[in-house]
Amino acid sequence: MCKRDLVSVIIPVYNRENLVSRAIDSVLQQTYPHWELIIADDGSTDKTRSVLDKYADNRAISILSLDHCGKPGQVRNSAAVHSKGRWISFLDSDDSWMSDKLEKQIEYLGNHQNIRFIHTLERWERNDKIVSQAHRKHNKEGDLFKTSLGKCEIGPSTVMMGREIYLENNGFRNDLEICEDYEFWLRITSENAVGYLDEELVVKRGGHSDQLSTKYGFIENFKIEALKSLVDNEFFNGNQMFLAKKELARKCRIYSRGCRKRGKESEAENFESLYFFYSGDDVID
Repeated sequence: MCKRDLVSVIIPVYNRENLVSRAIDSVLQQTYPHWELIIADDGSTDKTRSVLDKYADNRAISILSLDHCGKPGQVRNSAAVHSKGRWISFLDSDDSWMSDKLEKQIEYLGNHQNIRFIHTLERWERNDKIVSQAHRKHNKEGDLFKTSLGKCEIGPSTVMMGREIYLENNGFRNDLEICEDYEFWLRITSENAVGYLDEELVVKRGGHSDQLSTKYGFIENFKIEALKSLVDNEFFNGNQMFLAKKELARKCRIYSRGCRKRGKESEAENFESLYFFYSGDDVID
């Protein structure tokens, strides 16, 4: 590990004219100087491109103009094709970094040669107010596969990963609108130990109406879709497959109950059938 290793920073953006500058500026302010920034504009229709053009003279910044797809993973993948760094870091366009984020992660990786994937603590803000994360108590380092099955506990903006891991796993799925990170982290944590810095090095902002989680209101069905694909394609082996099927069945049972409460009987029956199939039970408790 060399302290001069290049870090490729990837920002996907779509219609964030009022937010993306804060993300870009937080990269420019990094105390670790060896980075390149690739911004992938997913066909924005507002003034985002005009904002990005203000950074066009910076030789460390590349700006890609893409046809709109609405798939965050596909946009990140399109940017990663152009990356040159040994390490890849992602930054969502509505988030920002503390100035020493990259430096501290590079230092950690230099001291932990067996780790190729690291994340950090986040500070959550909603409508400019800090949201407490005290209730989010879970294992954050080492073998995170079981933890990652339940929830997406790794924020994309917190991650630094070895380029080889990204390539070995073929990046994010291109076809998922939501939970593409949940699916990708499952593939990675099934084979890699995870490093962690217990410091708020990322500011995650929520509360704005264009977030996909706000658009749909709930995302558990998207997690089910992502996990089901991995199980059906036998991506996992042994105990990992057992745990994955168990979690998939649990998610289907909970979601089916929610559908029934909302009067969606047909959808409830579909997810109940999936519960029976993956759990092996013949009665839903």
